[in-house]
Amino acid sequence: MNEVTAPDRPTREQIERLQSAMLKLPQAALETKHYWADGMYCRELFRPAGTTIVGKVHRKEHFLIVVSGTIRVWTEAGMKTVSAPFVWVSKPGTKRATHALTDATVLTVHRCAETDMEALEKELVEPFDGPYLPGNTLKALESDS
Repeated sequence: MNEVTAPDRPTREQIERLQSAMLKLPQAALETKHYWADGMYCRELFRPAGTTIVGKVHRKEHFLIVVSGTIRVWTEAGMKTVSAPFVWVSKPGTKRATHALTDATVLTVHRCAETDMEALEKELVEPFDGPYLPGNTLKALESDS
């Protein structure tokens, strides 16, 4: 098996190149759950072991919480491996890739009273001209109310 090596401190450009390369691969269908409470929005995402995700850039400081499992996190600030329970304050403007070393559940918690998903996306996420999956926006499940 070929092992992929990555720099300990990647540039934003390297993370965006990873994102572009990943779009050429089969994509995992991951279920996102959404929660709102008193000016807060929480996004829950279960990721099976072996899943790599390149995230969007958020405009505001928020929490990233690993509630189960172990993930490797790769940002311009460096690479670290973290296991649940783990809480990280994610700074605005951070571009990150994560790789689930085990099955893992990760939450992000944002200050945002908005509940309309399109408006929420505009408030929380920086615009990006590069490639994303078609329709890759924050989406509430139809069962959400």
